[in-house]
Amino acid sequence: MFIEPSPNTRRPAERKGQIEVICGSMFSGKTEELIRRLHRARIAKLKVEIFKPSIDKRYHESDVVSHNENSIRSTPVQFAGDILLLAGNCEVVGIDEAQFFDFELLRVVQLLANQGKRVILAGLDMDFEGKPFEPMPQLMAIAEYVTKVHAICMKCGDLAAFSLRLSASKDKVVLGEKESYEARCRKCFLEDKK
Repeated sequence: MFIEPSPNTRRPAERKGQIEVICGSMFSGKTEELIRRLHRARIAKLKVEIFKPSIDKRYHESDVVSHNENSIRSTPVQFAGDILLLAGNCEVVGIDEAQFFDFELLRVVQLLANQGKRVILAGLDMDFEGKPFEPMPQLMAIAEYVTKVHAICMKCGDLAAFSLRLSASKDKVVLGEKESYEARCRKCFLEDKK
């Protein structure tokens, strides 16, 4: 279980920034954990800004919404650089679906953390082929904290770390939910991968 750092209540000039990455497969609770951490930051009376890629409109046009239908207000952005412009004087920055951004996100989150902000990102660590989903590996490498969450294999009931795509599409990004993906353990993923 992730033990959160104490709320950063020092004066702005003394704040220490940090990067936290929450990763895992589809249906593993990544967004749920992101929302939980952001709600706790708000309880600590910290200024929080949340962002998501504008292409993700599965549950809501602007809000970040988990599969369990928990939600938090966010700002959709097309480019990672937009986050720098919109983060303003907040103390905590949340970013959902980080895998949908390009490598510019690395520079953005490091600049935010270097400004003393707590940056919390959630995203898929592997794509539908079981390969690292860029830029997540690089984000995990520069993060102070990495939390890998697991789903339950929808075939055998074991812990799952893979996302099996149910459609024949070979596109890297295919937005979808339970109709398009199922969580799988390694064994079942390899058996079912076509």
